[in-house]
Amino acid sequence: MTKETSVQEDQSRAAERRAKGEFVRGVSGFRHAIGDPDFPPEAGRYHLFVALNCPWCHRVSLARAALGLESSITMDVAFPNRTGEEDPVGPNLWEFDPSRVATLTGETLAECTDETGTGLGLRLAKQIYQREGSDEQSVPILYDKLAGRIVNNESAEILRMLDRHAAALGSTISEEARVQLVPQDADVLSLVEALNERIYVAINNGAYKAGFSSDQSVYAQAFEAYFTALDELETLLSDGRPFLSGAVFSEADLRLFPTLYRHDPVYYVRMKLNGARILDYPHLWRWLCRVYAIEGVATAGSLVHCRQGYFGRSWNGVVPLGPVRPMGYPEAYLHPELADQGPS
Repeated sequence: MTKETSVQEDQSRAAERRAKGEFVRGVSGFRHAIGDPDFPPEAGRYHLFVALNCPWCHRVSLARAALGLESSITMDVAFPNRTGEEDPVGPNLWEFDPSRVATLTGETLAECTDETGTGLGLRLAKQIYQREGSDEQSVPILYDKLAGRIVNNESAEILRMLDRHAAALGSTISEEARVQLVPQDADVLSLVEALNERIYVAINNGAYKAGFSSDQSVYAQAFEAYFTALDELETLLSDGRPFLSGAVFSEADLRLFPTLYRHDPVYYVRMKLNGARILDYPHLWRWLCRVYAIEGVATAGSLVHCRQGYFGRSWNGVVPLGPVRPMGYPEAYLHPELADQGPS
């Protein structure tokens, strides 16, 4: 596999690598920033398009919640399964349709919305891009409602701009109480940057390398790197620090959380990452529960959407009901003591 950074994967020989069965994540095409002359930081101006099953979107919804921006940055949520072959526009497209029924629950999903950011009631994320002459179709999308333009669709960059401009964007949390995702201390920032790269390459993107590559050797390499990184993080947390970079929640914690939140109930089976559960790592499990308990985190994601999204696109569309021992998820994340009970 080729060199990756904490933001994106190297695209060299991408077509050749995909042809050989490797999963290669594409590059986001919209890279403007809040704070650019065209996109001033203003409360009520910006909008997010997300899918709650997508871990890259989950990063952004977590930042929105943790930074107190839920009332000042509006958000639309796509259905977790994309369009099928029967769709008149085409398959595999993110759709804003709250009337769709999830096979897992037999009901509509309360979090799903119509498209409201453009004011046009568009059905597909692809149509938002088409208005700007782009053939992209991914989420998340950070959108400027006033200018009617896409600002950015790279989650790592969206995190940084929300953090940098949280006050001007209308955060409801005081500066003293609000988390600071990007530390000002140079030494802590250096640690966070190193963690970001390790987490992205081996864990965030590594999970997709394992789950969606069709080459056995690529899968095996990703599998080994993923669990080696988990071992390293378990050791890091064994000194009693509450968060990855020390005493304070940072961007590194936010980046790690979406993958580990999905691991036991989804990735263990769907991504073929069955080497161990997070519950088998006592320090990581307690860290996961600690982050889950932060105000806004529990409601910034949905395991119903995750289960429906990942398993609903598998060959037969059947969504597994477990795990149910030692208890169901996400309820288990309210119980850090489960890590002390040994194998169930």
